[in-house]
Amino acid sequence: MALIHVNFYSQTLGMQRSMDVIMPQKSNGIGQEGIAGEEKIPVLYLLHGASDDHTIWQRRTSIERYAVEKGLAVVMPATDLGFYADMKYGYDFWQFFSKEIYELVHEFFPSISTERKDTFVAGLSMGGFGTLKLGIMCPERFAAAASLSGMVDPVSWYEKDLNKQFQLIYGTKEEVTGSINDLPYQMEQLIASGKEMPKFYMTCGTEDFLYPMNVTFRDRFKDRIDLTYHEEPGIHEWGYWDRNIRRIIDWLPIKANEKEVK
Repeated sequence: MALIHVNFYSQTLGMQRSMDVIMPQKSNGIGQEGIAGEEKIPVLYLLHGASDDHTIWQRRTSIERYAVEKGLAVVMPATDLGFYADMKYGYDFWQFFSKEIYELVHEFFPSISTERKDTFVAGLSMGGFGTLKLGIMCPERFAAAASLSGMVDPVSWYEKDLNKQFQLIYGTKEEVTGSINDLPYQMEQLIASGKEMPKFYMTCGTEDFLYPMNVTFRDRFKDRIDLTYHEEPGIHEWGYWDRNIRRIIDWLPIKANEKEVK
């Protein structure tokens, strides 16, 4: 695999941005038996959490080792503490992630597939929110969306510790309720629309502070969408996410996935 550090200018944000990209190679080196054929490369957009940046998945997990087995490209962009939203006071991170980054990836890496069946998104915590938002709001682009310990319902969290940050990002609780950032509401709209939906995956540790929110979301939608749900003992930490991103990569609907999720 090749690890590529990309620095580029974003027209949407009006500033320089960074992303790390893992790309398959035909020769991967000792201990990395992988896949790299002549076909277009499937891609996973992998989103970071609130306290991190585009480097964190490389630093805290074995994501490259897991991706090489599948011939999977992994795109890890930076968003800052923008919650994958067009901020009330700040930058248009939603426009950046829902449109510009996708276009730039295919400009920079033409060997990456543009087909929906080959395009996936996953993320942890704040990135779990961004993942579900992309899957719900851009169902025509993604075949699968997987949230790890996701902040899946910011409306329900408004009176908690993130209240000040949420006001900068979304405005008041009333402004976010029923908006593009109200994921339960938007999932209801997607179901009602009859559009083809991605496969969804959710996982959260049973001791995680976001566990009750994830269970509520699961129970509301588990019989109405294609949802795989996994939980195990765990808190909001990298050991849990490293174990479970491997499960998710095994779950993704790509040709190399011949074994079942363990």
